[in-house]
Amino acid sequence: MKTLPKERRYETFSYLPPLSDAQIARQIQYTIEQGYHPCVEFNENSDAEIYYWTMWKLPLFNCSGPQEVLNEVQQCRSEYPDCYIRVVAFDNIKQCQVMSFIVHKPNQTNTGGYSGYRY
Repeated sequence: MKTLPKERRYETFSYLPPLSDAQIARQIQYTIEQGYHPCVEFNENSDAEIYYWTMWKLPLFNCSGPQEVLNEVQQCRSEYPDCYIRVVAFDNIKQCQVMSFIVHKPNQTNTGGYSGYRY
């Protein structure tokens, strides 16, 4: 079995093979189905010591589908192309973040779709 190329790993899913845009949309759909609230965040640096990222907008509390989140990712990416962008999911009952994964890394060529992120 061939291992992934040596490169820096980030958050959830970074050790898996590249996710397609459809797979990213399914992960977002899963968070919505679980009752979590998705949010888009960005930052110039993705070091593990950096706990606070800038929110693109408030969490999407009334989000009904992954397309709304992907649209926000695209807008954030067009305004901040040199930043890391991630999707996070918040649990409003436990008052905490339950999942996050990076959907855009700076200096990556866009292969189409929304994410432009390839692990």
